Amino acid sequence: MTTFPRRTRRGGAILAAALVVLALGACSAPGAASPDAKPTADQSVPLAELELLDDPRAFEGPTTAVLANSSVTPVMADPEQTLPASVVSHDLDGDLPVTVTSTDRVLGLDISGSIASTIFGLGMGDSVVGRDVSTTFPEAADLPLITSGGHAVSSEAVLALRPTLLITDGTIGPIDVIQQLREAGITVVFVDTDPSMAGVSELARQVAAALGVVPAGEALATQLSTAITDKITEIAAIAPQDAADKVRILFLYLRGGSGIYYLFGEESGADELIEGVGGIDVAGEIGWTGMKPMTDEALVAANPDLILVMSDGIESAGGVDGLIETKPAIGLTAAGQHRRFVDMADGEILSFGPRVPEVLDALARAIYAP
Repeated sequence: MTTFPRRTRRGGAILAAALVVLALGACSAPGAASPDAKPTADQSVPLAELELLDDPRAFEGPTTAVLANSSVTPVMADPEQTLPASVVSHDLDGDLPVTVTSTDRVLGLDISGSIASTIFGLGMGDSVVGRDVSTTFPEAADLPLITSGGHAVSSEAVLALRPTLLITDGTIGPIDVIQQLREAGITVVFVDTDPSMAGVSELARQVAAALGVVPAGEALATQLSTAITDKITEIAAIAPQDAADKVRILFLYLRGGSGIYYLFGEESGADELIEGVGGIDVAGEIGWTGMKPMTDEALVAANPDLILVMSDGIESAGGVDGLIETKPAIGLTAAGQHRRFVDMADGEILSFGPRVPEVLDALARAIYAP
């Protein structure tokens, strides 16, 4: 039997924070880039050969980070599968042994689209019968949507697809609906990983175990671990070396129409992303943990040089100018004064799945060579 790691204190904090965002309003399919954003550097040019900014902290104006290729490439075309697969599902109320007997019709659901992209990365995409709102890569675009009102799962939409296996991490719900689906006869497996660089490989192993394709999981985990390490090393070579010159970055989650403004701090995944692109996570500097409503005091204390946002989020706030008009405290920061924002598609920027190396690359280009 494959046993997944018990939910950690860190993982529990992330889950609680994710459920808060879920309740307030969630990210949607990729939206248009910020209307006045500058394009990123030519992605056919290696990072080391880019025309870099002399001082990335002083650049003015917004930029949109775009993946060179938004597709998910499977680690192998026809993975070796062994069923039934016995695993321990880490439900929110405790461990539960689960036996997976069929992967003919699969759903992978979580708040960032990471699970579904991992299923495709394992070469099991043909088994997926539906998608959540965060699953936005091209291979899944034609699948039926089973979430409504943000990340709320529609039990009717799920049951209509007759899935034999549902893999989730508890960040999408309501949880009562997931439990109802289990009671209706669907095999449900809860995986347990952190939104982190290390968590990407662990997620590959856990999802692979539930699908009965353990060798593919090891292959994907190894491939991603190497690719992420190589990309972070590549970015470190073009980022400022002196700590005093590094870009001070803050992740801001926006839903302007709903009046939602959240700062993402340590243990949210945004901190790992910022450190991966050679920046300084200023939310962590001021002791911000998880995802909490933005306060003017915290924003001014953090004083970021650059603010990371989701594309739909900044659009919902009326663009950079609309956001600063609504939240004048942002205009007091270095980022606000320089209108220094980098946006990226909602279904990509915090998706800790197979596309993490490409996400890091796109953000690096937007930060250091717009």
